Amino acid sequence: MAHSPILFPTETVAEALPDHKAEQKKMFKAFFASLSGTSLEWYDFAVYGAAAAMVFNHLFFPGDDALTGTLKAFGTYAVGYVSRPLGGIFFGRLGDIVGRKKVLVWTLVLIGIATFLIGLLPGYHSVGYLAPALLVLLRFAQGIGVGGEWGGAVLLSSEFSKPEQRGFWASAAQVGPPMGNLLANGVLAALAFAFTQEQFQDWGWRVAFLLSAVLVAFGLWIRHSLEETPVFQKLEKQGARSHTPIRDIFQHESRALFSSILSRIGSDVLYAMFAVFVLAYAKQTLGMSYEQAIAAVMIASAIQVLCIPFAGWLSDKIGRRQVYAAGAFGGIASIFVFFYLMQSPDFSHLLIGVISGLFFHSLMFGPQAAFVSEQFSPHLRYTGSSLAYTFSSVVGGAIAPLLLTWFIAYDPSGLYVCLYITATAGLTLTGLAIAGPAKQDA
Repeated sequence: MAHSPILFPTETVAEALPDHKAEQKKMFKAFFASLSGTSLEWYDFAVYGAAAAMVFNHLFFPGDDALTGTLKAFGTYAVGYVSRPLGGIFFGRLGDIVGRKKVLVWTLVLIGIATFLIGLLPGYHSVGYLAPALLVLLRFAQGIGVGGEWGGAVLLSSEFSKPEQRGFWASAAQVGPPMGNLLANGVLAALAFAFTQEQFQDWGWRVAFLLSAVLVAFGLWIRHSLEETPVFQKLEKQGARSHTPIRDIFQHESRALFSSILSRIGSDVLYAMFAVFVLAYAKQTLGMSYEQAIAAVMIASAIQVLCIPFAGWLSDKIGRRQVYAAGAFGGIASIFVFFYLMQSPDFSHLLIGVISGLFFHSLMFGPQAAFVSEQFSPHLRYTGSSLAYTFSSVVGGAIAPLLLTWFIAYDPSGLYVCLYITATAGLTLTGLAIAGPAKQDA
């Protein structure tokens, strides 16, 4: 009787109940580990997108008219998306075999090194065609790292949480884009204020890329101290890991992959419109100052930092598809409202339009991480989520700035842009409609 739980209730209850404070601490730590990596990723991409619109067309593609130079600069922007599937295939597979944590350290280092080196690149006038070639190469490497980052960052935060709270906790990876965008545009604005236009275009822009080393160091410090996710630990104990996750995805969970790809396209294009392309559009087409454009994006991004976790939390309460679909329909409405407002371009109209567009993007983006990861079985989640993320990025985010630039050049009224956003939102709604129910943990 000495070991009976009846005689020693305090001891048995203490052993039976989990340490809730320790679990909560792990969830918060995973949240910030996920947030730090995706913030770096999108800091890099936002800095690159802004530099492509402001500097790269002159520095790496001189001699062309403004439109052609911008198209070429956005073309190198697209390379970072086109290379993502390679990263998704390589790192996604490793994430399901060796673990989430190890792979996320490798991807963070790759992204950081590529971004840092972009800040050291010589221009076309110094080394000729080698300059744009090196830019494309580093952009390619950056995209490979990003391709393996998102799927793991999503699982890092979501697999430490309970399924009924996964929308909120998984949104950590989704807060990264507005947070990174906010950091990037803030740094660029500070540099533009500190330097003359000639100094900024000559060398000042490089500081923004070199500062990525600070974010890498912070992210590595957090991720090294984090445990492997409970779900992957359980898969290891059960011997349930897949050794051929890519083949298994296409053989057994192709519907989940296809629906997840479609579901992401609309949000990628809407974000490219209101966080990347709008910088060039406001300056070159509307004749507004770059400071006004960047201020509008920064304010809207700051609001998104709050809206995205809210949308994730709301999806835990009323359902992922409902919140996601509301964002897609709202995104369609927002683009028509935006171009209506731009008939009388001023800062207040620009601000309202960008906030509206990124708010509805938040409704799609907040529940997206949980929605996509839950479409796949636990032993295939890293691979499936990474493939969905990277393939949709090629169809959505990679070509969006190019198409948006062409559409505006052809028809400045914005009608073709509106139709483009509507079509991509329709693909997202199709993905939501054909998706299966959420799969349970191991």
